[in-house]
Amino acid sequence: MLNIVIFGAPGSGKGTQSERIVEKYGLNHISTGEVLRGEIAAGTELGKTAQQIIDQGHLIPDELMISILAGKLDKLVDSNGVIFDGFPRTIAQAEALKAMLAERGQEVTAMIELDVPEDELMTRLLKRGQESGRADDNEETIKKRLLVYAEQTSPLKEWYKNDGKHCYINGFGELDRIFADIVAAIESRK
Repeated sequence: MLNIVIFGAPGSGKGTQSERIVEKYGLNHISTGEVLRGEIAAGTELGKTAQQIIDQGHLIPDELMISILAGKLDKLVDSNGVIFDGFPRTIAQAEALKAMLAERGQEVTAMIELDVPEDELMTRLLKRGQESGRADDNEETIKKRLLVYAEQTSPLKEWYKNDGKHCYINGFGELDRIFADIVAAIESRK
């Protein structure tokens, strides 16, 4: 079973490359944001708890997020594996994900890091904002998001390196070349 964590700054191409990975390997795509919105919309107990926390302006605790992800994972039948998008974001979350997968006799196969220079990220996100009208794709907000990403992710990259799962991918350049590098990294970990 392939379990991939895709990792990269906003605008690094995670969504685009996730779609390609899902198509090639027949994986399920688990985006924590989508899963959370789904639980809330379905009115599940976990969703109600999450909504109360969000309404109070707090972040979802790791334990609750892991419970939600575990529930989602357990509902997948005959799955070839999963690509985790947007999770983990901290070392505590990576440890919790590792433990949750281990309880199911699974592990993270690879953590794919898409690395793109900051000036290119800014260009991509500003362009996306112009094309999509996304209010959060403006220069000031993008700078804040990139700073938060840099502060939160450095320790997580090191954690996955120490765990032997980190795969560095140069995410700048031609899409097919980037995808070929991702496939090579995944194949080397299978």
